[in-house]
Amino acid sequence: MSARTERAPTVLIPLFLVSFSALGYEIALTRYFAVAKWSEYGYWVISIAMVGFALSGVVLALFRDACVQKAHWLLAALPALLVLAAALGFHFTALNPFNPLQLQNRATWVPQLWNIAGYYGCLLPFFFLTGTFVGLSFILNDRQIGRVYGYDLTGAGCGALAVLGLMYAVPPFHLVPCLLLPLAAAAVWTGGRWRTAAIAATLVALIAGEALLMFSNAASFNDFKAIYAPLHTPGARALATLTRPGGYYMLLDDFTERVDTDVSNNAGLLGVPGPPQTYGLYRDGNRIAALPKPGGAEAAYAGAALDAFPYRLLPHPRVLLAGASGGFRITEALALGASHVLALEPEPQLHRALAEGLGASPAFGPMPRVSIANESPLAAIRHSESVDLVDVSAEFIDTAEANGASLTAEAITAYLNRLGPGGVVSLPVSIRDFPVYALRMLATARAALLAAGIPDPTMHVAAYRSAWNVRILLSNEAWDAARIAALKSFCDDRSFDVVYYPGLDLSSPDRTIYNDLPAVSFDAGEMASGDADDAVADEAAAMLRGEPTPSQRAFDLSPVTMDRPAFYSVLRLDRLSTILKRLEILPQAEIGALVNLAVLAQAVVIAAIVLLIPLVAPRRIRAGAADPPGRVLRAMLYFPALGLGFLFIEIFAIEKASLLLGDRTSAFALVLTGMLIFSGLGSLYAARRADDPRRALSLALSVVVVWCFLVASALSPALLDALALPWMVRALLILAVIAPVSVALGVPFPLGLHHAGAGGFLPWAWALNGAFSVVATPLANLIAREQGFTAVLLSAAGIYVVAFLAFPSTRRRVGWQSLPAPSRAVD
Repeated sequence: MSARTERAPTVLIPLFLVSFSALGYEIALTRYFAVAKWSEYGYWVISIAMVGFALSGVVLALFRDACVQKAHWLLAALPALLVLAAALGFHFTALNPFNPLQLQNRATWVPQLWNIAGYYGCLLPFFFLTGTFVGLSFILNDRQIGRVYGYDLTGAGCGALAVLGLMYAVPPFHLVPCLLLPLAAAAVWTGGRWRTAAIAATLVALIAGEALLMFSNAASFNDFKAIYAPLHTPGARALATLTRPGGYYMLLDDFTERVDTDVSNNAGLLGVPGPPQTYGLYRDGNRIAALPKPGGAEAAYAGAALDAFPYRLLPHPRVLLAGASGGFRITEALALGASHVLALEPEPQLHRALAEGLGASPAFGPMPRVSIANESPLAAIRHSESVDLVDVSAEFIDTAEANGASLTAEAITAYLNRLGPGGVVSLPVSIRDFPVYALRMLATARAALLAAGIPDPTMHVAAYRSAWNVRILLSNEAWDAARIAALKSFCDDRSFDVVYYPGLDLSSPDRTIYNDLPAVSFDAGEMASGDADDAVADEAAAMLRGEPTPSQRAFDLSPVTMDRPAFYSVLRLDRLSTILKRLEILPQAEIGALVNLAVLAQAVVIAAIVLLIPLVAPRRIRAGAADPPGRVLRAMLYFPALGLGFLFIEIFAIEKASLLLGDRTSAFALVLTGMLIFSGLGSLYAARRADDPRRALSLALSVVVVWCFLVASALSPALLDALALPWMVRALLILAVIAPVSVALGVPFPLGLHHAGAGGFLPWAWALNGAFSVVATPLANLIAREQGFTAVLLSAAGIYVVAFLAFPSTRRRVGWQSLPAPSRAVD
């Protein structure tokens, strides 16, 4: 038996374990950033990982012969090095004092750039070593690429699934120590004369790494997180903690916690008490709800709340309530006269708190006029009876990322279609950060009214506000004089401001502005001077008429849709220089786009470096003088296209699965695991079709392109129809939808590597794929933000057509026989 055939089988088990641990480590790091910092900065983890893989491919391409000669030693040493790199990387990442708020301040941003570089310095070694291990596995088994790639993908998929399971029991700051164990186990299958030394070294590294992370774990909430201040107040106590894939939950008891609702400054004059003291429920360090103390939710303040007016307008309404706010919004609705409340709480732990209680907070007991369901408003509205009022709680959109779909034009149209005669949809908008968010909601409301068959939206909208929030009211009947008079009276009694109603005269001398809201020039970074103003009212009528407004020149105020569901994305990226000058006033929710741009710029530089390797070292890349130069050019299209296309489809699938499951974390884990495992099966199929690559590639890419166009045209209505199904059925539907395309996606890459030839071509091709995978994530996110997720999917179809045309099928085998082999088989 040849050295090659002895090597192939047994190198696959450690490859599986390394891939298992590497993806688990990557997910654990994204959870760390979500909890300790902000989730937007989790993009860096993906970037660092793929940069490490790309750089390892570059090194293997340039020094392939030397690496092959030392392969047995390298594979024996790498498990111990990986364990140390993982432990030290996480330890120093937790010590990094990075503060994103200071990054937005021109006086303090320079030190934060060094902190960002510190993250790369901490984490890049682990992913570089991982890429080296995987790349060596490809080189040593270059006649069994499909099988090797299959083990790589299935290992990564199983790692994602395992970390998802760990998140039910292990807090996010302690996930990494668990992942060192399978990483160290890779040394057990290291063969040859180095096996004993490899196991001993890895065991020492494991003990040292676990000790470091267990006894010197510096991971904690940063001081800019919402939980930091209340957690450090005198007498503060954590009454309950809960770890789940969807977040790390803490129930706090401290003197700062109250119902977070917008109550009139005139509450005392109205004889209404203020909001009661409560417990605070935090997820990943961000407050998501107030939970009642023993005695239950009280709502004596309800009559002075901003969201009370629709209940005054509609006598004893049947209410669909989106977001129960720990039970307080249910109690408010009942106190304001609701005849029946269907309360929807899609956030699983908030629903559990309502049904069972959490820690010292009691459950919301059964009431004859109340129904509580763990589903999204978009799902419930499709099978519920008609209602008089659809009331969306103020914090609902921020409680869970998937809740944003409930405020899209399509969702609001569904609400309007379920209203009884004269019914109202009540929509909240926070203007604490940017008043223009209210204008974008008005644009979305206009689109929804038109889609519902209402020809003149201006007659069916009213809006009013406090200093911090706007309430936009939509009705299926035009606002008449009696309703308008009721709105004006309600606002005057509570010192709220009327923003819009049909016929509002902004220049009337009788108009009073209680809460000044001056216009802000984004170009100048200054507030407009003058008398009391209302920046939202100034442009509301024009937005509802579909006319251009001054704010539209500075911000993207297009309607929020299912295809472009990100509500907090109003920055126009074509005005980047202005945005950078105003970093200090940008809301945190808008920072994600800038992080994507920064990661994309870095990724393009890395990709360019990898692309230029054939110019720097042409002999190390090409198999020989007779190797056709056109093959290199084709590879420069083929392997980048595969990296871009795969992740474009994955990001699209995660977005749509988030809508269907109502939870982005579950969707991410399910799609990632499913795509990787099914792609691994596709890779095993490719191994059987390596002698007829064009036919296999034609079949696979045909499946991909047809799937993309079918999904783009038919998925959205099917998703809406499936929202009412049980969770497990929806999860199985997701796997059934992604299975065919994922199997097909696993075919092109191993076929390309199998026909890559010898020399440094194979690791260079691996590096190309990794480098453009770095490009893919921020690029797909930016395309989705600007053009929609359908554009991402159709771009993926076009990219795979390019890959098919560029397939580097010419193969000149030089192989291992032309190179000095290691002295013993690598097993």
